Amino acid sequence: MTKTEQPGLHHAVPAQGYAGDVSPQLAHQWVLSGEAVLVDVRTDAEREWVGFVPGAVPLAWKQWPGMAMNPLFDDGVRAAAQGKKVLLLCRSGVRSIAAAKRATELGVEAYNILEGFEGDPDAHAHRGRIGGWRFRNLPWQQN
Repeated sequence: MTKTEQPGLHHAVPAQGYAGDVSPQLAHQWVLSGEAVLVDVRTDAEREWVGFVPGAVPLAWKQWPGMAMNPLFDDGVRAAAQGKKVLLLCRSGVRSIAAAKRATELGVEAYNILEGFEGDPDAHAHRGRIGGWRFRNLPWQQN
């Protein structure tokens, strides 16, 4: 891989505790091909205010307020999988790692989407300008 190549752009990068990491672009390709389902593990408020991926399964990993674990996550991720790969998306690609590890423990083939929906913050602490699903011009909507 060259220094300028985005990790996980063309294939999953193996990870410890779950199937691997994939770029937003590869995740989108897998969803379009029907081989995977995208599960958005952000809170309801994040999806409502910041934006969401059409067709993604909304299933919070943790819930606001207090960021308590979602007691419905296990059943929800199993139901979403239906024999497909599961791609987990959060704000920046961090919470989705924990969710991917849990999904793997439940027997689901789970992948983390690198960069998340909003990407990392820039020098001014603004998200959406360095990586992420939105930054990569993949389908999304905002209410």
